[in-house]
Amino acid sequence: MRVTGRYFVYILTNVSGSVLYTGITNDLARRLEEHRSGNVASTLTSRYRTTKLVWYAVSESAEAAIMEEKRIKGGSRMKKLELVRGMNPSWRDLSSDL
Repeated sequence: MRVTGRYFVYILTNVSGSVLYTGITNDLARRLEEHRSGNVASTLTSRYRTTKLVWYAVSESAEAAIMEEKRIKGGSRMKKLELVRGMNPSWRDLSSDL
């Protein structure tokens, strides 16, 4: 049985924009709250305080979202910066749009 719904691939950064974290979730607002409260298993997000949502994409299947996340994670930092600049040239926190 295939479960369908909305899945999000997202990129977070820290205040200085020096760290980029890519993740996946089926509830972006909840996941952002987890990152901000420190209730995540990732030491990267805890250590570098990556709490600013700067890019996201919506997928209709978990498989598509996982493939996109892997593609982004496998790419260079420059490719990630291009993604963010394409959607969010000012690097504002997009969480207020949710």
